[in-house]
Amino acid sequence: MHFLFCPTCGGRLASRLLKAGDRERLVCESCGFVFYLDPKVAVGTIIRAGDGRIVLVRRAIEPGYGQWVFPGGYVDRGEPLETAAVREAREECGLDVRIDGLVNLYSYPNRTPVIIVYAATLVGGELRHDEESLEAAWFDTTAIPWDQLAFRSTHEALSDYLAGRIFTNVRGARAEPPDPLTPIP
Repeated sequence: MHFLFCPTCGGRLASRLLKAGDRERLVCESCGFVFYLDPKVAVGTIIRAGDGRIVLVRRAIEPGYGQWVFPGGYVDRGEPLETAAVREAREECGLDVRIDGLVNLYSYPNRTPVIIVYAATLVGGELRHDEESLEAAWFDTTAIPWDQLAFRSTHEALSDYLAGRIFTNVRGARAEPPDPLTPIP
């Protein structure tokens, strides 16, 4: 996407080098406003049931139509990350969750989103899908459809999660997350 006009005054934007060593920025030729193209923050939640299965949803929208992801979406301005992760889980698959920890952060060259992925445990609700999904399903960790995952971040986060890479010293996480491969008693 290429921006042509200033959101402040409507003047024309031009690429300018503001500081040696930095990349060029869009600057308004009329008022001098610097238009920063900032990343968009998204959250994802790998939800674990008591029997050790995890939930995935099959996308009904592009990008990744028909492919599988864990529930997630964009963070609203001013919304705490953990709140967004819990909200997205409820919206996308009807489940109430408890955040257990942070799996990792994912970003890629020339891509807009920064994806923050949490590990969570199911605490309530009933599995369903919303209008952005074709279906929602529980998967045994040995039956994840690796060749049908929508995004690189989905693949990497599930791999990190299954390898036990969960950081628990984060706001909103319970003290000791369960081992992702062991059923909850």
